[in-house]
Amino acid sequence: MVDLSHAPFNLDRDAIDWVESTIASMTLDEKIGQLFINLNVSFDEKYLDDVVGRHGVGGIRFMGADSATVQQHIRYAQSVAKVPLLVASNPEMGGAGSIDDGTLVTTHLGAGSSPDPDDAYRLGLVGGRETAAIGCNWAFAPIVDIHRNWRNTVIGTRSFGDNADIVIERAKRYFDGLSETGSAAAMKHFPGDGVDERDQHVVTTYNTLGYDEWDESYGRVYRELIAHGVQSIMIGHIGAPELSRRFRPELTDAEILPATLAPELLQDLLRGELGFNGLILTDASMMIGMTQAMKRSDAVPAAIAAGCDMFLFFRDAEEDLGYLRAGIESGVVSEARLHEALTRILGLKASLGLHTTPREQLVPPASALETIGSDEHRAIAAEVADRTITLVKDTQSALPLSPSTHPRIRLYGVTGQSDFTGTDPSGYLDVAREELERAGFEVHVFKNALQRQAEGEEGVYFHTVMAEEANGGYADLYDAAIVFANVSGFAQEATVRIRWSTPMASEIPWYVTEVPTVFVSLQQPNHLVDVPMVKTMIHSYAPSREAIRATVEKITGASEFTGSFNENVWCGDIWGTRL
Repeated sequence: MVDLSHAPFNLDRDAIDWVESTIASMTLDEKIGQLFINLNVSFDEKYLDDVVGRHGVGGIRFMGADSATVQQHIRYAQSVAKVPLLVASNPEMGGAGSIDDGTLVTTHLGAGSSPDPDDAYRLGLVGGRETAAIGCNWAFAPIVDIHRNWRNTVIGTRSFGDNADIVIERAKRYFDGLSETGSAAAMKHFPGDGVDERDQHVVTTYNTLGYDEWDESYGRVYRELIAHGVQSIMIGHIGAPELSRRFRPELTDAEILPATLAPELLQDLLRGELGFNGLILTDASMMIGMTQAMKRSDAVPAAIAAGCDMFLFFRDAEEDLGYLRAGIESGVVSEARLHEALTRILGLKASLGLHTTPREQLVPPASALETIGSDEHRAIAAEVADRTITLVKDTQSALPLSPSTHPRIRLYGVTGQSDFTGTDPSGYLDVAREELERAGFEVHVFKNALQRQAEGEEGVYFHTVMAEEANGGYADLYDAAIVFANVSGFAQEATVRIRWSTPMASEIPWYVTEVPTVFVSLQQPNHLVDVPMVKTMIHSYAPSREAIRATVEKITGASEFTGSFNENVWCGDIWGTRL
């Protein structure tokens, strides 16, 4: 039974009556629709008429666009919904990532590296403010995974750190900041990512810890955040063999399922031992971590039967709704399980006051968009960057570099491919050049063979570029080299590493023996596995102007490094990373 009067819902009698009367008034199709969260892939009103008006989904998440476009989209969606919608966003880095013009404050790792725990609060506050301004009321954050495996890159920048204590402290502060804006939180990804090195977007992954070790780490994180008031939990497509067998000792290896389909993990562990009373939702349902486990027609009802209250994203709306209906009619999903899921969905909506808010006020007025990318939020991003920028090593005492001692800088960019967000991953290099020039340096930007060919230059081959770049006159041309790496992305490969532009590319730091060389990571914390030869390594945590400006100030000695790092930076102590 669901107790809506208790945490995290805390509903009064009137709100509980609304939940119960609304469920009682629904047809079976309307009940089924409420269990789905749609990924809105079109801004067309006819599209919303279908997915929201006809199918009656319980929640939506939108694709990225400018804030004005998204706000109007959400406004129309709420206007055609019979029951007010949960509107989700992914404010993991602030407003950036949810809307094109949002403020990039820092990553979770950046907030975990700051000496000030309240930088995690500021991250949640800015993200909550900017997404609330467009009409969102539900955040798929904070991320409470523990980055135990340095090879894991899907949460390399998306975890507060490598131990439960830092994750608990910073996740609570993030939640506090987010909560001030009126949004509910969905922490993720139960039962916990960061043990396996792989990405469940492309393969089922596993948390292989024994129960006692899990309970003292991930289990403690979930207990603390549940007690702190988190309203919902996103379930990862992550299997946990030892946890499953604690409750189902007879399970064979082939019967170990990802948590989204495992009733022993959702009902016995999360609901039972951890006492979670809030809403449970799946992670994105087209991730291979789920789809490789069983066919779609079975997985849709199985996830609900296992204990998930909401199903994240249709593959095909008509199909998925039909699969769930068939599961209900066949008894895979019991009437009690359906009612329990609906109670929690509507309970979360009532806890946000959606049931009493006039429909025209569910989305703020256009004037609310003034907070997005505001001077106040940019100032917060700059302050956070100043505290979080981290000097990992400077074993040859190359720093500081100043225009008076090292005026001529050779600037290199190491760029990952554009990920599924479509964001241009190379714009950071122009910002880096501008900020170095602003500091007084003479900057010479390196262009690799592919870039020169794209610009129409003929007779260019990686070997000719190497001959031009790597020669005995290098130190006569440049006084220092600075490399900015913006290598990110997930959902397309199991792990992410540096991919150089060509074989034996000239941007690879061969020049460390020629001039002082500084390597700056704007994303991943594990680059020393690929560039152990660099003697000066800085982590900046974000490809934003604020982070890059703060980094340049610290390179020149204008401000001090105050950020910290965890042992993952040494990549399992691969030989040479500490040298």
